[in-house]
Amino acid sequence: MTGPGPRVVIADDQELVRAGFRLILTARGIDVVGEAADGVEAVAVASRLRPDVVLLDIRMPNMDGLEAARRILAQLPDCRIIMLTTFDLDKYVYAALAAGASGFLLKDVTPAHLAAAIRLVDTGDALLAPSITRRLVERFAAAPPTPGPPPAVHRELAALTPREREVLALMGHGRSNTELAQQLTLSEATVKTHVARIFAKLNLRDRAQAVVLAYETGLVSPGDAATSSP
Repeated sequence: MTGPGPRVVIADDQELVRAGFRLILTARGIDVVGEAADGVEAVAVASRLRPDVVLLDIRMPNMDGLEAARRILAQLPDCRIIMLTTFDLDKYVYAALAAGASGFLLKDVTPAHLAAAIRLVDTGDALLAPSITRRLVERFAAAPPTPGPPPAVHRELAALTPREREVLALMGHGRSNTELAQQLTLSEATVKTHVARIFAKLNLRDRAQAVVLAYETGLVSPGDAATSSP
């Protein structure tokens, strides 16, 4: 038996989408505590109801989902944000993760996947499919190089042990905990301990933030993402 489901707010300008998601989630034991039809309303509803997870449509009137995510997380840093989109649009991926979102879902997601995704981010994990990680790589590959020699260890990473930096780098390549355990010849429990320590030392909310940081600090570079050993 699982415990009580996370409390969720659904923000989408299409009433049919909200109603459909509500039915799906309620049937799976997830409590939909509120709805919003635009970004401004999403921020107000989340502030009032303090949900565990907010499903945010990226494209909404009055305020888009990206700005709504920033404002919600400024007020509720422990809230998890899942961005909803009709199309798998590259240009939104990095902006949403940088805004603090824990992942993406397409609106044609299956009911089982929708419920599983909400439970996943509620535990502190992130929806980072390999396709999302690839887009992060492409984003940084397209960015102009920073002038001057790269620092040996970015100051934000100085608190990490060599093993923790290795784990963070592999997370930047999109490795799951199971894959990390196999590649590093560690137990999954040990990997989870390393990941938890990385989050604590770097003040990270979840895996999505860890991936962004791995690229921003130069720990992971686009050129070695595809060639790192499995």
